[in-house]
Amino acid sequence: MQHPQLPRTALAALTAAAVLAGVGLALTTTTGTANATAANVTAAARQAERLDRGVVSVHTGTGNLVSWRWLATDPDTVAFNVYRAGTKVNAAPVTASTNYFHAGAPSHADYTVRAVVGGVEQGDSVHAVQFRAGYKDVPLTPPAGGTTPDGVAYTYEANDASVGDLDGDGALDFVLKWQPTNAKDNAQSGYTGNTIVDGIRLDGTRLWRIDLGRNIRSGAHYTQFQVYDYDGDGRAEVAMKTADGTVDGRGTVIGSASADHRNSGGYVLAGPEYLTMFDGRTGAALGTTGYVPARGTVSSWGDNYGNRADRFLAGTAYLDGARPSLIMARGYYTRSVIAAWDWRGGAFTRRWTFDSSSSTNAGKGFDGQGSHSLSVGDVDGDGRDEVVYGSMAVDDDGDGLWTTRTGHGDAQHLGDLDPGTAGLEYFKVSESASQPSQLYIDPATGTVRWQLAACCDNGRGVAGDIWAGNDGAEVWSASDTSVRDEAGAAKGREPSSANFLNWWDGDTTRELLDGTRIDKYGTSGETRLLTGASVASNNGTKATPALSGDILGDWREEVVWRTADNRALRIYSTPYETGTRITTLLHDTMYRTGLAWQNTAYNQPPHPSFHLGAGMRPAPRPLVTTP
Repeated sequence: MQHPQLPRTALAALTAAAVLAGVGLALTTTTGTANATAANVTAAARQAERLDRGVVSVHTGTGNLVSWRWLATDPDTVAFNVYRAGTKVNAAPVTASTNYFHAGAPSHADYTVRAVVGGVEQGDSVHAVQFRAGYKDVPLTPPAGGTTPDGVAYTYEANDASVGDLDGDGALDFVLKWQPTNAKDNAQSGYTGNTIVDGIRLDGTRLWRIDLGRNIRSGAHYTQFQVYDYDGDGRAEVAMKTADGTVDGRGTVIGSASADHRNSGGYVLAGPEYLTMFDGRTGAALGTTGYVPARGTVSSWGDNYGNRADRFLAGTAYLDGARPSLIMARGYYTRSVIAAWDWRGGAFTRRWTFDSSSSTNAGKGFDGQGSHSLSVGDVDGDGRDEVVYGSMAVDDDGDGLWTTRTGHGDAQHLGDLDPGTAGLEYFKVSESASQPSQLYIDPATGTVRWQLAACCDNGRGVAGDIWAGNDGAEVWSASDTSVRDEAGAAKGREPSSANFLNWWDGDTTRELLDGTRIDKYGTSGETRLLTGASVASNNGTKATPALSGDILGDWREEVVWRTADNRALRIYSTPYETGTRITTLLHDTMYRTGLAWQNTAYNQPPHPSFHLGAGMRPAPRPLVTTP
């Protein structure tokens, strides 16, 4: 049963008093104003990708599940016909979903889809991508390994990936980070190999290779890359922090080719730092500017040896409500600085810079509030995106919006977690043993709706509607023994993993993604739905895929792992039919920006701007413009 539409502050007070009596609420400082609501804002159309139909055919042994995208630019009443080699296979137009099971067909069957608009059939879509064995391999060529100055040999592993239409053909391409086997956490000294980044088409064609060079250290916290069409020309760009010796996709060196700024511990604590926008088609450096913020005095970030000075986060946000801006950041344990950039007309323009230690923000509780990732969404209902940076948020204009003063955390989730209240909710866990272990927050104001007592370094936490027996999203963490509802009440058995999520089967509840498997939550135990074949997860104990999200087919989410030999990205797409029809999540810009920042530091799953789960209302149709 859904809650009545109580004011968010009233609901916060009720849940705090009734559910968590005896647990003190965190101090919240609100410095911005939630000055608009969804009810009094006229939404602007947001720039989105011009996508093809994204048709896939997944062979199951008894036939093929064909699925495709319902685009935001399609009419609400569009229907579809499915063709195999020019012959229609469905008896009546498909109207209730965007998938069709073709029984008895062989794995190599060739499919297209035709939209039916106002009773008139349109032309053929692109041909279906065939998942003949239940998966599709994208061939890879690993970079050559090497040896560091101290004599340590290394090879390369395929690491985090992202997607974007690099060449403007309507199909998503991969951008893949290659990480050397001697990559380091910031707290670990030692040389690393160079970080390599490839642009790759779905058929394995490599468009370009960028070598970030010796002056960009390798590891989860150093290279956060964003793939997005920032200038609206129909092709995605790639933004990354660069340095002396970075070599772009055409072989052009940025800065000094001979400079080596590494110290004896392998850290890079001297020399210039750059921000570069690369061409998605060629990998050419389109523009380079100084990275903001510069490292300055290393100790100003919290230590003297370079751990905290080189903690970077990145994202993409619609700060003006219509067009995407690039978010690049540094620091979260002490000082945090976030810079917002526009890429227009082939040049960078800095929109704003937020500095937790500036004269404007000093003493307001913004220092030390960052997490190992960030989230982006319109938290205050004004049509423009905010950056939720951990235990604080920054408004669309660069002003501090709120801080809970509850410190650093490893995981966070922003989404419409509670369908009974308007707007978004925010769930995070805390690393500090002196801070609340779990917090459920109103992200418009920073009001803590409920929290659990401090206990430990709580390193994992998840929010998602994984169980139809409870209304809205469930939340749980590594330090808890229960799954909890939107009011903080324990609802039963904790899931077997607290890692990633994936919409995989035919219903609207989300599944558990951990390591190389997908499981269905149940009150007495999980049901295995998928075990990846000859694949490996990334990032050590974080055990994350290269990428997970709605990148092909209907609204369900693909999962992409590297093969164990690093010779392919292996994409799995759901073999389950669904009777639910939802616009491609790629055209929900909160989900799409979440997919873009998924690779940032400790990877987290994307969430849409609306509640997608059991008993959901009809999903909204996004208002977008496409090139």
